[in-house]
Amino acid sequence: MRWQDGRDGGGVEDRRGMGSVGVGGVGVGGVVLALIGYFVFGVDPSTTLSVVGGGAGPAAQQEGVQGTPKDEAGRFVDVVSTNVDDVWRAVFRQSGQTYRPADAIVLYDQATSTGCGTGQSAMGPFYCPADRKVYLDLSFWQELETKYGAGGEAARAYVIAHEIGHHVQNLTGANDQAQKMGAKGAESGSVRLELQADCYAGVWAARASEVSGGKVSLNPTDIEDGLRAASAVGDDTLQRKSQGRVVPDAFTHGSSEQRMRWFRKGSQSGDPDACDTFGAGRL
Repeated sequence: MRWQDGRDGGGVEDRRGMGSVGVGGVGVGGVVLALIGYFVFGVDPSTTLSVVGGGAGPAAQQEGVQGTPKDEAGRFVDVVSTNVDDVWRAVFRQSGQTYRPADAIVLYDQATSTGCGTGQSAMGPFYCPADRKVYLDLSFWQELETKYGAGGEAARAYVIAHEIGHHVQNLTGANDQAQKMGAKGAESGSVRLELQADCYAGVWAARASEVSGGKVSLNPTDIEDGLRAASAVGDDTLQRKSQGRVVPDAFTHGSSEQRMRWFRKGSQSGDPDACDTFGAGRL
């Protein structure tokens, strides 16, 4: 994946090295529920935290250093997220709208306060709609490779683009649409929301080079790495690993095949209109 000459946006809030916060906002039970939801069912931890916390904010606020990190791993996040934002800025402009990026991509260690409660690294990356920020502990990159078999920069970029896709959904009202449809089962609003975010990640992959003048780009091998990452976090794959059986009624993100198919649809079309999972007859 080419990214080293990409544009720095300074949209990273670096909380690494600040120490972990307590679990006061939603309590230990809330964090445990979030962890169970993520590892067993793939539930977005921001959803669990907002429910058990009653929508309340964290007990203690944290603020990191805003800007472009000096280390390579941090700069990678900044360049990729900036490029993703540039893609969506162009998409919104084409429809006569103004795109507002997420308020920050927060890098942290172990645990941190969020607008959705206390976030922990074991939850994996997530987007919190309450404060419009993406949260990421970079130790997840190692887990992505060793536990899920999805290594490489393109797989990491897919994760970033997917989470920013949730921010786009927050702007377009797709989050509200998903909640009205319900959040249980293979045809639920939650699954449709996640598959659309996968498709949006594919749209970014298709347009990354165009908006950056070739400074950020993915080749066919990179796309395959993205597909591998999408497959690795499918509900059926995660359930099979954690409990030895697949329970479609408990799906929240979609199967591996579905996640790959919708990511591919976005990457082949480069068209957000092709990502209408809510109107799709077949997920």
